[in-house]
Amino acid sequence: MINRKLSIAPMLDWTDRYFRYFARLITRHTLLYTEMVTTGALLHGDRERFLQFDSSEHPIALQLGGSDPAALAECSLMAQDHGYDEVNLNVGCPSDRVQSGRFGACLMLDPDLVAECVSAMRKAVSIPVTVKHRIGIDQDDSYETLQRFVAIVSEAGCETFIMHARNAWLQGLSPKENREIPPLRYEVVHRLKQDFPDLEIIINGGIKSLDEAEQQLQLLDGVMIGREAYQNPWILAEADRRLFGDDHPIPTKHQIIEQLMPFVLQEYAQGTPISRITRHILGLFQGCPGAKAWRRHISENAHRKGATPELITEALALVHG
Repeated sequence: MINRKLSIAPMLDWTDRYFRYFARLITRHTLLYTEMVTTGALLHGDRERFLQFDSSEHPIALQLGGSDPAALAECSLMAQDHGYDEVNLNVGCPSDRVQSGRFGACLMLDPDLVAECVSAMRKAVSIPVTVKHRIGIDQDDSYETLQRFVAIVSEAGCETFIMHARNAWLQGLSPKENREIPPLRYEVVHRLKQDFPDLEIIINGGIKSLDEAEQQLQLLDGVMIGREAYQNPWILAEADRRLFGDDHPIPTKHQIIEQLMPFVLQEYAQGTPISRITRHILGLFQGCPGAKAWRRHISENAHRKGATPELITEALALVHG
């Protein structure tokens, strides 16, 4: 049974295995998600690279992008065989590239197809199959449309819905603008939980602190935090104690980096460029004396030819906190 009180959103180019390893050093219980992986990438690409994760990352969910039930079922089985704890269907991404592949947010316009996909995925695996979606498409603010979507997909066996509390605009807005311009409407998600009390409803969108998360948890089953958890990861430091009842001693920020170093050295020895890891840790010391020097030293040196893990140790000496 996965505890979804708090999770970190799947974010393209951000929630790769290097970030997830780092995040797990800060919080033991927060559910982690991969970047979205398309069914085509898994069926025809380097599936081992896309599915790889460290055992310390549990609990971890794989997010899939696709709209073909058979392909999604096959990829869900890959996820289960690789040890993922959950597989999630992306019905929320509004980018043009995603739409052209007929998946992401445009699938909300076809709830019967989403239900067919969920049904096929559930038949293929025993791990949970969840759906992440928006609360509406374009200018359609109809609660009834959203209610119908959830009703149809839940009848196919989906018990967990992760709702980004904004509409998705399929035309005229970039993915970045789609995260900022459509207004947040938390009350819609709250109402949906009242109408579907037996479903697990997780809210996403604009939540930036554990205080806000705790407020949402009074009405909902879980909270998903996105960019704030990436850009200011230390907000997760007290999540285990406050949300999961685990009062283990919290390491200092310096200790987090010290714990990360064996992983960095291991990856470096295998040929991983240091910058692939360091780009994820820049925000750790936000608000601490020397944070700017930390970021600058890493940013200016990590991409240089011959950069070694020592630059992290050098940067650590510049910061206090």
